[in-house]
Parts: sequence; C-alpha cells; structure tokens
Amino acid sequence: MAMNQVQFQPGLSMPEFVARYGTEAKCRRALYRSRWPRGFRCPACDSRGHSRFQRDGQRYYQCRACRHQTTLISGTLFEASKLPLATWFLALHLLTSTKTNLAALELKRHLGVCYRTAWRIKHKVMQAMMAREESRQLKGFVQIDDAYLGGEFNGRVSGRGSPNKQAFVIAVETNADLERPGCAVIEPVRKFNDETMLDWSRRRLGPEAEAFTDGMWAFRRFADTGHAHTVLVHEGNRRAVTEQLGARWVNVVLANVKRSISGTYHAVRQHKYARRYLAEAAYRFNRRFALRELLPRLLRALVLYAPCAEPSLRRASNYLS
Repeated sequence: MAMNQVQFQPGLSMPEFVARYGTEAKCRRALYRSRWPRGFRCPACDSRGHSRFQRDGQRYYQCRACRHQTTLISGTLFEASKLPLATWFLALHLLTSTKTNLAALELKRHLGVCYRTAWRIKHKVMQAMMAREESRQLKGFVQIDDAYLGGEFNGRVSGRGSPNKQAFVIAVETNADLERPGCAVIEPVRKFNDETMLDWSRRRLGPEAEAFTDGMWAFRRFADTGHAHTVLVHEGNRRAVTEQLGARWVNVVLANVKRSISGTYHAVRQHKYARRYLAEAAYRFNRRFALRELLPRLLRALVLYAPCAEPSLRRASNYLS
C-alpha cells in the first residue's frame, strides 16, 4: 500500500522547534516579525518612526508622530498574559504538531501550568482559528452533509431531538472528478430548516459552486441562491450513496472529525463551544498540506486577533441563527 504523502510529510520536529524558538529572545524576535513583517507600524497612526524604552521589565514602543505607546503583545490575543512567550510558543507547537487534537488537560501537563491557564490558551488559539475560517467560501463541486455532535441522555429524548446534540453542517469542496478534496467548512447551526440553509449557502458557497447533498429537504434551498444542486438519492443504504454517487469525501472528513473530537475531548460543552471545536478541525484540515508552516501561520492569526479576556472566552461561541 502506497504511503499517503500528506500524512507522511515532515512537520516541525521538536529539535527544530527548540533551535528556532527555544529561548525567550528567539520567541520575541519571531513574534515581532509576525506582527510587523515590514518593521514597526504604530497601531494608532501607522507611522514607522518610533523610540523604545523599558518600564517594569517590559519593552515599550513609542510612536514619534502621535506619541502612542504600545508593547509587542498589546492589541493581540497575547495581551495581559503573564506567561513567558516561550511557554506560549511551546503550546502553539504542541497544538499544531499533534496528529489529532490536544485537550486542555493534556496541555496543562505538558506546559506545567494550572488547568485554568491551559484552558485559556486552548480557547484563545481556537478563537483565532475560528476567526480565520469565518470568511471561507467553497467553490467548484461541494459535497455537503448534516451531522450532530454529542450523544443522548439516558431516559430522555433520543435521536436528532436529543437536547444533548448539536447540529452542524459539513461541506468539502472537490475537484471536477470528485476524487481529491480541497478545503472544508464545518459550522454549527440551530437546526436544519429553509431559513438556516439559505443563510448558510449565501455565506459559505461561492458564486459558481455546485452542491451535492442527500435528500434532506432543507438542502433544496441551495437552488434559491443560484447554485446548481444535485441530490444524491439511492434506494440502498448510506454506504451505497457514498460509493456510487460520489459523496465519499464529506463522509471521510466527517468520520475523522467525530473520531478526533470524541477521542480527545471527553466532556465537550457542544451547545456553548461547538463553533470553536469545529473551527479547529476545519483549520487543521484546510492547512494539512503545509505542516511545517502551521505554527507561524497560527502565530500570525493570534497577533491579528483583538484581545479576548476570559469572560468573553467563556461566553457561548456558537452565535446560532
């Protein structure tokens, strides 16, 4: 059996990580280059001229034009963090180098911090991932399916009506012969109805995208937004639809996502944080071809995102319509 080139590509090894980011000074330089790749820019007026000074052990940059003062981490997701940058960078490496996912409890043990600190790091990283995936639109041939996170409570409503289940839409774009997957969108929804599917298709399907779905009635609303829509209907079981009618990749990705989440996070509050966990899965899948670039790309996402305090992190991230 031939080796999958995507699965067996080299990532950023631990020795390479230590050589590149092993000290606080190296992490500061990497963060500076990520935030200001063309040199310092004032966050207030975009001016280049600046001076530097130290205060309470922290390096400040002062704009010569407007006198605005800033630090390397202010205005980013690192803001107000008391952790060394080396700890942050190690967390980013662990979260991007693992084949599946890494729970906050395991991250706590690797970093030597308390669980609450590990939880904040984990959710800030997922928040940045979610922001990068918010505007993604799929193009070409798009396989779409409905799915649910969570199980059933004993003695209560079973099936899709279970109060412990969170509905979400998963969509994977493929090439013309439906043999190679491209990017994916994985997003929670309140329920599968006409209004929700119309809104989802307007945001997530490109102008020329063609949708391939099963026979669920709400999916037929895709045609109302101007997208070609093919319904995969077969008298056999789900496997027959998958193998004979070309819906293979959406089911492969869906199985991997569910296996990864259920195998890593044993107590996910899906009604509150499902959007973050699903966005993490989509972020990793959509960047699977360049594993060595995952850490610097994630670092860039963190410096572009505005500060997010813990109360904001603990509010529901689903924003279901």
